Amino acid sequence: MTTNPEFSRPVRAEQIKRLGETTQIVADEAERIALARRFRLAGLERLEADYGLTQEGETILARGRVRATLAQPCVATGVPVPETIDTDFALRFVVESEDMPEGEELELDAEDVDTIGYDGQVIDMGEAVAETMALAMTPYPRSPEADAILKEAGVVSEEQAGPFAALLGLKDRK
Repeated sequence: MTTNPEFSRPVRAEQIKRLGETTQIVADEAERIALARRFRLAGLERLEADYGLTQEGETILARGRVRATLAQPCVATGVPVPETIDTDFALRFVVESEDMPEGEELELDAEDVDTIGYDGQVIDMGEAVAETMALAMTPYPRSPEADAILKEAGVVSEEQAGPFAALLGLKDRK
């Protein structure tokens, strides 16, 4: 997590049992502008989440839903590509241990959820939601005009440049 998150919603571990069943957080305009800058978005109209927290010892489990309305620049044209995110999430916060060597990875199976380290005192649900949104975004957004603009610029498609490109050329000669 970043050291100064733009969308910070700290929750003290000792407060989790006193929290209600569901909590809602919503990013304000300044937070959305800062997050858009950080994630290189063309715009972030909405970011919100509903979640519940449970705790077993020092391990905290967060389950909820994140919703966002955003626009990313097209990878080919730079034109904003609108996107709506509405997805469930499950996160496990575990106390970071000094015993664990730096860079050591946790073994996860299909039943495991994303794991985030924390200091044993405070988790930041705003930052966790922002990172969840970033992971849910389309990795290489393309505008509807992207193919035409790339073709006009002389960029060939994978089919045209691949190992069977010569065969496609023969097909067109019929």
